[in-house]
Amino acid sequence: MKAIRTFTVRPVLAASLAPLDRLASNWRWSWSRATHALFASMDPVLWDEIGANPARMLGALGQERLDELARDEEFVARVREEDERLTAYLEGDRWFQQLEGDKPVHIAYFSPEFGVDGSLPQYSGGLGILAGDHLKSASDLGVPLTGVGLFYRAGYFRQSIGDDGWQRESYPLLDPYGLGLTLLRNREGAPVEIALDLPGDRRLHARVWVADIGRIPLLLLDSETPSNTDEMRRVTDRLYGGGGEHRLLQELLLGVGGVRAVRAFSDLTGRPTPDVYHTNEGHAGFQGLERMSELITHDGLSFDEALAQVRAGTVFTTHTPVPAGIDRFPRDLIADFLSSGLFQGLDAGRAISLGLETWEGGDQGVFNMAVLGLHLGQHANGVSVLHGEVSRGMFGMLWPGVDTDEVPITSITNGVHAPTWVHPALKAVSERAWGDAHTDTHDWTDRDVVSDAELWGVRQQMKGELVAEARRRVAASVSSGSAVTPAWVEDLLDPEVLTIGFARRVPTYKRLTLMLRDPERLTRLLTDPERPVQIVIGGKSHPADDSGKILIQQLVRFSRDPKVRGRIVFLPDYDITLAKDLYPGCDVWLNNPLRPLEACGTSGMKAALNGALNLSILDGWWDEWYDGENGWAIPTADTASNDEERDDDEAAALYDLIEHQLVPRFYEREGGIPLRWLDMVRHTMTELGKKATSDRMVRDYVQRLYVPSAAHDVALRANEFLEARAVAAFVSRVREAWGRVSIASVDSSGIPQQAQAGDTLEVRADVRLDGLSPDDVAVELLYGATNEDDALSRDHSVYRLSPGASAADGATVFSGTLPLGVTGTFGYTVRVRPAHPQLVSPVELGLVTYAS
Repeated sequence: MKAIRTFTVRPVLAASLAPLDRLASNWRWSWSRATHALFASMDPVLWDEIGANPARMLGALGQERLDELARDEEFVARVREEDERLTAYLEGDRWFQQLEGDKPVHIAYFSPEFGVDGSLPQYSGGLGILAGDHLKSASDLGVPLTGVGLFYRAGYFRQSIGDDGWQRESYPLLDPYGLGLTLLRNREGAPVEIALDLPGDRRLHARVWVADIGRIPLLLLDSETPSNTDEMRRVTDRLYGGGGEHRLLQELLLGVGGVRAVRAFSDLTGRPTPDVYHTNEGHAGFQGLERMSELITHDGLSFDEALAQVRAGTVFTTHTPVPAGIDRFPRDLIADFLSSGLFQGLDAGRAISLGLETWEGGDQGVFNMAVLGLHLGQHANGVSVLHGEVSRGMFGMLWPGVDTDEVPITSITNGVHAPTWVHPALKAVSERAWGDAHTDTHDWTDRDVVSDAELWGVRQQMKGELVAEARRRVAASVSSGSAVTPAWVEDLLDPEVLTIGFARRVPTYKRLTLMLRDPERLTRLLTDPERPVQIVIGGKSHPADDSGKILIQQLVRFSRDPKVRGRIVFLPDYDITLAKDLYPGCDVWLNNPLRPLEACGTSGMKAALNGALNLSILDGWWDEWYDGENGWAIPTADTASNDEERDDDEAAALYDLIEHQLVPRFYEREGGIPLRWLDMVRHTMTELGKKATSDRMVRDYVQRLYVPSAAHDVALRANEFLEARAVAAFVSRVREAWGRVSIASVDSSGIPQQAQAGDTLEVRADVRLDGLSPDDVAVELLYGATNEDDALSRDHSVYRLSPGASAADGATVFSGTLPLGVTGTFGYTVRVRPAHPQLVSPVELGLVTYAS
């Protein structure tokens, strides 16, 4: 008989154990080894059974055991010590507080998913894990940030694999109270509710759950409230669980409701209003329209003035390198919502235009959330250097006439939260050797600090734990309720064998089954009697993606062949909990996406921080950080004539690397230890430990994007939005006049027929501004080396010409003198562009005129 509702009954804590409530409700426990161990020690078996969550632990432990612990002086002392550590962590100054100069007062960080811990399944893959790590590092660094997301009552989904190898999904409901979340209440004690007016006289209400992620509050909006109709209650039923209007309602609640939730939270807690809004992918793009509506109705700004102000304080991060990964909605559907009264004072037609695909080849009947994000965010970035390049090409049509390399999308390479992802045993070694578990300053290459025997010993310990967990999971899945576990499960995997890991979401471009291109060769590698290889695999396919499910089925069926069954295993229900065993337990981490379709791919970073070597296509972060000593690069078959040939070639290269490089180096031993292999491990942990962390990533966001964004927001907001009005007027004036701006002529002198370094180039350009002033534009000399097509190199230089008197025909003269400091082929051109101190990029408006 199934219950129609479940909830958690919390026990009464003795005064001596009262701090356990605070320790359980702050998710810092998920990356604090000491706090984690404190709760586990209360009942280690029960801790594992309830999913290693402190709030659940307090509900499941029972009053009798808690009363017993309250009489245990040693345990009570540990509780008090952990509470004092948490207080010091929450209240002390950290990196951000010591940062000199003006800086943001409050950053609102929007994401459709957050992966904080396996017991809070509000994530599907890398985007959510990245968002969770962002919050954790922001907390560790003291950044004043608030996370904003949705609370999905059934999370993403739990995965099981049927006898036929087909993925099956289940959706167990979550109890937010039992997870340690707190309902946001107003000063009278009533739950705060956010409401959105929708077409058809409907209203969408949402309550707000708060998860404390260290110093960072995470606000999660939940439509499961009595104020809603049954239809509206289902809006936050599950992550990525629907399409069409259901998905749109989720994104409206995230963006519009998220802004309103931040406003309510700030008012109740005394936090200042955010001066920076960071949208993690396009799902939350409607937050910009909500803020524009506020500025128009409350502050009297025009549409253009509100747009300028919102852009100044918005950071937009794109995570997808493929158009198919972007949410797109029918224009007519968006029009219904924008004209429903949801956005007061906002011109619906102009608002819709911010997301339309108006370029040649685009679909003007479609509203594109990434386009909206880029139009509303003055600061934009991809998540690796290569992804930045891909994004500039992918979205370059929004800046017509601008060279691809100048499209104003930068990049900040993702990172991972080391305290979360580094195995406790490796943390213990780090703390013994260096006094702390931080990874960015440790020199693991020093054998006098950490010996080969100690490092290899801990690597083997971690692999042994993975093997044990794999056997446990497989036994549970194949027994199907029977008390008898097949005998072969006891021999599944071997801690002494070279172990390759592969786990991630399973869209087709990640090529889960590339390793199966030549099953006979793979079988030989797996079953070699002297130097075998074993592979541990995990991954989920979106419930609606049958193509991905077919790949999983093919892999599972291969792994169940008795010839290879002990050497390759698919572990179901891949999530954070499994990942924490998988990354540390592998010797090698495999990634073989179609280049350049992997935006970043942070799983390999997590493995690397635990001492695994990467074996990957040069894509995402690996493209910029592979150095020949931290793993192996799978060659990309760029010259292949079709997809089949490409996959065959890259699979053959993968097999060759495993057979001829990985296997010999791993099994080459001195005193039972693979010294040359450990050389690579030490190098990996040292060099990638300096840069593959989310601490580095968040510092980059603060210094490169948040600080400039806050400065722009403050500048435009001052003196009753004086500068916002000026920027809007400037943009309007320039756009109206730009079609008449031209470069009438360019003259140069000073260079003899055979130029030499040190000669002086004098350039004069006559520019017709037709109503604009010289202060409205920058006339620039672009110069540098050229290629065989007379095109300037990507690293060309820019020199700004100075305005002078008007020419006889009314054009304005701009001139300058440039000493030649380079040799070889040299070229230059002249361009004119809008110039304003509040423009972040020289080509931000997409208005550029070149000399013909």
